[in-house]
Amino acid sequence: MRPLTADDPEDLGGHRLLARLGAGGMGVVYLARGAGGTLVALKVIRAEHAADPAFRTRFRREVTAVRELTGRWLVPVVAADPEARTPWLATEFVPGPALAEAVDGHGALPVGAVRTLGSRLAEALTAVHAAGLVHRDVKPGNVLLGLDGPRLIDFGIAHAAGATALTAPDAVVGTPGFLAPEQARARTEDVGPPSDVFSLGCVLAYAASARRPFGSGHAAGVLFRTVHEEPDLTDVPAALRTLIGSCLAKDPARRPTAARLGAALGDPRTALARRLPEERDEDWLPPAVLRLVAERSARALDVPAPRRYPRRPAAGDTPADGPSPDPAAGRPATRRRVLLTGGAAACVVASGGAAALLAAGRGDSGPGSGLPVHTLGFQADLTGAQQADGLTQERGARLAVAHHNARTGITFRLALDTFDDRGEAARAQQAARHFTQAAAVAVLGPGTSATAAAAAARYQAARTAMVLISVDDAGLDGGRLRNLCVTRGAEQLLALPLISYLTAVRPVDHTCVVDDRAAGRAGADLTGFLTQSPPHEGRTSVHPVEAGSDDFAPAVRAALSAGGQAVVYSGTSPERAARCARALADAGFTGPRLGTWHIMRPSFLRQAGRAAQDWLFGTPFTDPGSVSRAFRSAYRAAYGTAPGRWAPEAYDAVGLVARAMESLDGTAAVTPGAVSQRLRDITYQGLAKTLRFTSGSGPTPEPDTVYFLYQAKGDAFRFLGRSDRTDRTDRTDRTG
Repeated sequence: MRPLTADDPEDLGGHRLLARLGAGGMGVVYLARGAGGTLVALKVIRAEHAADPAFRTRFRREVTAVRELTGRWLVPVVAADPEARTPWLATEFVPGPALAEAVDGHGALPVGAVRTLGSRLAEALTAVHAAGLVHRDVKPGNVLLGLDGPRLIDFGIAHAAGATALTAPDAVVGTPGFLAPEQARARTEDVGPPSDVFSLGCVLAYAASARRPFGSGHAAGVLFRTVHEEPDLTDVPAALRTLIGSCLAKDPARRPTAARLGAALGDPRTALARRLPEERDEDWLPPAVLRLVAERSARALDVPAPRRYPRRPAAGDTPADGPSPDPAAGRPATRRRVLLTGGAAACVVASGGAAALLAAGRGDSGPGSGLPVHTLGFQADLTGAQQADGLTQERGARLAVAHHNARTGITFRLALDTFDDRGEAARAQQAARHFTQAAAVAVLGPGTSATAAAAAARYQAARTAMVLISVDDAGLDGGRLRNLCVTRGAEQLLALPLISYLTAVRPVDHTCVVDDRAAGRAGADLTGFLTQSPPHEGRTSVHPVEAGSDDFAPAVRAALSAGGQAVVYSGTSPERAARCARALADAGFTGPRLGTWHIMRPSFLRQAGRAAQDWLFGTPFTDPGSVSRAFRSAYRAAYGTAPGRWAPEAYDAVGLVARAMESLDGTAAVTPGAVSQRLRDITYQGLAKTLRFTSGSGPTPEPDTVYFLYQAKGDAFRFLGRSDRTDRTDRTDRTG
């Protein structure tokens, strides 16, 4: 739970708002108390959705349908107002953790627990289907665990069976990895109760094995495997494998109904349903998970009093009364000031992808005073050629440290110690000596491949995590650096956001790559990936331009003669990309034209002119202006300028390390080696993206949420959003 922000209402529909529970693409969820004292989870729909008449119609219809649902394992809707200026929906508040958190944190559930989980969720779906509804998003995150059993939540995309879909006709609705093949194909008319059974089968396979049956990774790959490949149930216990496998049949007609599935899971005549001797009726979950559920339930008894924090005046604001703003707020804090105050002059509280600005007190009298202090190192070029990226990352990290130190209930405080390595190898080695001798729990940076390579050996020897924010260099790792953690998307996978766009938004059957050989390895990686994994399961042809040539016209003519429907430029030079753009414009090509973040520079827009318009770019960084208004306000209040590229990613890197530290057993266990090892075993929802590291993903996060899309519009680059949500990008730009 997070405090209310200054922008949150005090009450809504007779409910007193107490705290924020989270936020997402549809709206903000609050903990609220009704007139009778009952706690509810109250979801408020975002203004942009509320202003859409089609959304209003769908929301009104679904609220009417779900209010009639009853069932022990369903979370009932207790109140709603779809006609309000700001539509909202309230359900009973369930304090338990999600199934995803339990499995990610404690591993697969035993057979008996999976049996109970499945039979009760099947009972819930039987009630849903009997009411003529389809849930359409049964997944571990929508299953909450209670002491007495699971609860199925979030009917935000449920719809009446046979009703006309109000989403785009070619949109994939649901969560890749937990949706049926007919949903993956975006065949709305085929989605029905069997689709929910397929999703439940995926959930049970995940609960029984801690693995998704169709793998993880990029959404496009998961959807492809869902439609065309058999599920991987290798780690599912034999007692469950056949029944779960029947739920995952490609043909909906071959899947059991929810009622039949529940009966099979609960039939006392089968070995599957017989209770093990050590199982008690009340203990349907293993002890470690039961402790987690109990902790969450106990914490819910300590309901916070409503608190909200005023927005600190932005640079240039003149308060009507009271003390004048701190004159130091507009300049970077000194190292001494950060160490003493934790940078608490301004701080951000994250809640999912949202943030709230806090105005924290000074000195050591605020939250967490008297607690042990752990030092984070920050190493980057702060005065050399890369200082723009270095400074904005340092500032983002400082805000995150301040956020942590302002939280209530923390068990340790953070301090940020910075070292300017100037982008020089020798200075990078000095920084590594300094931080390892000081026993920093982790180091953010360095900021270049060369300085990272220079410092890597010392950090490896000390088992100190080296958390790279904006650097990705495959040559750094090779499987050797167990302390390396890279929070940005891998450069070798930059084709993924382009493939997503050309598969989900602008489907094409023939993609042409104008392969600029001047780009070297980077261009070869992009070309190779597109050749091996053509967008939309089509084909890719390659049309090279030699490094010594500036003439792109022959390659463009060859691409268009081959029938190319989309053109990807593989190079990294904005100037050479501009020549390619002009050649395409001269040839009259107006289909999708794409490149990577390397060419996303003002010089490309200037030199390409009108030919640059509507080009798409895949990037490993988000738009700092899109993550949260409060984050922008906090950054501007502290530094007098808008946040720059990589600032949200640096903020997230601090949050990731703090989460790893919190997961260790007591502050005495917080050592550099323990933190380094734990970083690979957690999932962290940051401002910019979700950071998830698994044994198979190496030092870089799984690519589901770490790539983004921009588009050239006018004299700027417009942010389109996360590439795994490409079906939500602006579909009006069909001519470019």
